[in-house]
Amino acid sequence: MSPAFTAYGALAAAIVLEVIGTTLLQKSAQFTKLLPTAGMVMFYAASFYLLSQALKGMPLGIAYAMWGGLGIVLTALISVFVFKQSLDYAALAGIGLIVSGVIVMNTLSSSVSH
Repeated sequence: MSPAFTAYGALAAAIVLEVIGTTLLQKSAQFTKLLPTAGMVMFYAASFYLLSQALKGMPLGIAYAMWGGLGIVLTALISVFVFKQSLDYAALAGIGLIVSGVIVMNTLSSSVSH
């Protein structure tokens, strides 16, 4: 298995775990509910571990930009579909710019390992 494939797999898992952790952050009610708070800590810790594993095969700036950017997009989608929160046109435009940035970075940057 190639190091780039392993790095992207670890990064994808780190993003998913970070989004779950952030969802539990909302459910923790400002750390007043024990189980969501404990789950949040566990998912964040696992996410950071997998992010560190992704860094074995890709540069920090690229990995963190993808982790943060895609985490923002997925968290925004969860806020709409799970928590029934709304996004205005400016928020949608910003999310579109984040997605565009990740696409540009992955298709045009020579810094990204393929």
